[in-house]
Amino acid sequence: MSDNDYRYSVRSLIVTALVAVVGTVLALEASGRISHSDNKDHVPVGDFQAIHVKPGEEFRMSRKSSELHAVCENGYLAIAADVDPSFRGILVDYKNRGVRCQRPSPTDKDLASEPAGESGHE
Repeated sequence: MSDNDYRYSVRSLIVTALVAVVGTVLALEASGRISHSDNKDHVPVGDFQAIHVKPGEEFRMSRKSSELHAVCENGYLAIAADVDPSFRGILVDYKNRGVRCQRPSPTDKDLASEPAGESGHE
């Protein structure tokens, strides 16, 4: 192929594609089609993993801290950011059940599981 067969250079095609993407984003932003939520209520704080460690077994993890800390919030384990302690989230399992801060005593009664009429409130 000769130079006359190329109508557009690769550089001009890349610049055109980049301008098209930026222009599209700016147009969507200006028209209000892109929504930005300030509501932090239902935003996941992070993705966590549990590492099973057997007694005497060594495990490796990063030496850097995670910039998060754990606190007990109403009996459940909450993860909070070091930079914004008010931004915290309750740790839940895969079924969206809260992770307790401590194991409940086996002698504690669960009032929700009692049959009606046996609670002593007649």
